[in-house]
Amino acid sequence: MNNTNDDQNVFTTTEKPYDLIDGASAPGFELAVDVERLKKIIRDPDISFEERIEAFEDVIDSEVGDTTLYRARNIEREIGLRQIYLKFEGGNPTGTQKDRIAFAQAKDALRRGYDTMMLATCGNYGVACALAASIAGLRCIIHVPETYHTRRIKEMTDLGAEIVRVPGDYETSVGFSSEIAKEKEYYDANPGGDNITIQLTAYGEIAYEIYDELRDSPKIVAAPVSNGTLLAGLYKGFISLYRRGKTSRMPMFVAGSSFKKNPIIQAFVLNKKNCEDLSPEKIKESKINEPLINWHSIDGDFALDAIRKSRGWASNATDKEMLNYSKMIRDKEGMSVLPASTAGLIALINQHKKELISNDRFVVVLTGRK
Repeated sequence: MNNTNDDQNVFTTTEKPYDLIDGASAPGFELAVDVERLKKIIRDPDISFEERIEAFEDVIDSEVGDTTLYRARNIEREIGLRQIYLKFEGGNPTGTQKDRIAFAQAKDALRRGYDTMMLATCGNYGVACALAASIAGLRCIIHVPETYHTRRIKEMTDLGAEIVRVPGDYETSVGFSSEIAKEKEYYDANPGGDNITIQLTAYGEIAYEIYDELRDSPKIVAAPVSNGTLLAGLYKGFISLYRRGKTSRMPMFVAGSSFKKNPIIQAFVLNKKNCEDLSPEKIKESKINEPLINWHSIDGDFALDAIRKSRGWASNATDKEMLNYSKMIRDKEGMSVLPASTAGLIALINQHKKELISNDRFVVVLTGRK
């Protein structure tokens, strides 16, 4: 299971507070001195295993999650729907909710004695894993499709991650990365693998945070979907709360994604039993839709099940709509969000335009701008 690495430079991170995301309100590691102190404990083999794990948990508790739930009163007036709350995941260290699963898996890797994490990414997830691994003292190997060009590559390498370019698209890269991880006995941090429960549980924490603020479930939770892991995790979290009698109801789950470029949305719109792969050659990537498009949604059936069981819905969003709504959020609420993350909000609002939704409480999950 353990794979030694003689090059200690892969564990090196920048000493200055890290500017983790351009243009978002992500706080970064403002408590850099304390994080550095904890990092030394985590990576010291002479310190007991229990103390090292506890130190890493302290980093998670202080830096990951507990993101802002902000009531968007100006947007409410704009669209005529009351009590819309924006769950801004841009408050995480690297600006997206992916920090939650990255740190959860880094902790799991530490507990199980791994010294290397491996994954495939097109951007955000890679930065999150690189950061988590650098603090945990883990080697991080990231497979990136050779045709993808993301500004976040430099962030990954600055954090000590090793980038390996591979042929094919994202979905192919995930399969390749998982195979290599199994062969080399590295920790497989890819979506859809053996660690799916850890990933869903980490995203379920968002549901608990919403409950802590609202003291019950909202009527609707809207989120963007790509692989479907986020939505499935939110559903898992609210199921747990409802079964334990914490909430009076289950929310309806609403999903949005790029127009005809996501299997989850297509399966719902066309009333298919399960998600079916799309034709890769028909999917056109843009700077706006890139975080959402998939010809194969790895956790798509989990998300589709959550939408249907909760009596929710799923719909498409165009690049123009995503740009317009991200601008509206910036102008009306002063929040800089990734345009693709507005797809869930668009699905909620477009349905309200077709058939008025009665006033209640609505939560929309958003992430920071790249």
